[in-house]
Amino acid sequence: MAIISESEYKGNPMIVIKNSEEDKFPFQFGVKKAKLVLENVEAIRKFVEKYEK
Repeated sequence: MAIISESEYKGNPMIVIKNSEEDKFPFQFGVKKAKLVLENVEAIRKFVEKYEK
């Protein structure tokens, strides 16, 4: 299960997603990219289904 936290970059809020506490390269993004993900979650789901094997 992923570890979710929040941080800040240059005064902007960021969401941080880690595979584990030791994850050296977490996936992190701000509100604008979070909105893009939410608006396109179905396309992302189809992409994963297509290439996950």
